[in-house]
Amino acid sequence: MGRCERCGSACEPEELRERGGQHLCEDCFLEVASEVKTCDPWAVHLAKSDKGRGAMTLTPLQERLYELVKSQGEISIPEACRQLGLEEAALRREFATLRHLELLRATKRGTEVHLTLF
Repeated sequence: MGRCERCGSACEPEELRERGGQHLCEDCFLEVASEVKTCDPWAVHLAKSDKGRGAMTLTPLQERLYELVKSQGEISIPEACRQLGLEEAALRREFATLRHLELLRATKRGTEVHLTLF
């Protein structure tokens, strides 16, 4: 049995994938390989182009996140995760789309990151 060097889960050796010098389980490999970039000028350009044509629709989860921030005015990431029942990685993925559409943005308050309307 092998172990994922990121999450520590036991895996068959043939199921481990190498990425950046680490041996990762499939879940961790996919998470690392598809890392979300919130500050991506090209993604913002494409999202604004689609939004202008009316081609972009939000997922139900993105709508819930947007409405939560809209109703609160500003909310910390841990509190948004708690209220939506999400892990932070999942919330950040949904936030990235809303950031690219220039609907939400993040701001730092002390040591915490808060989400607010764009």
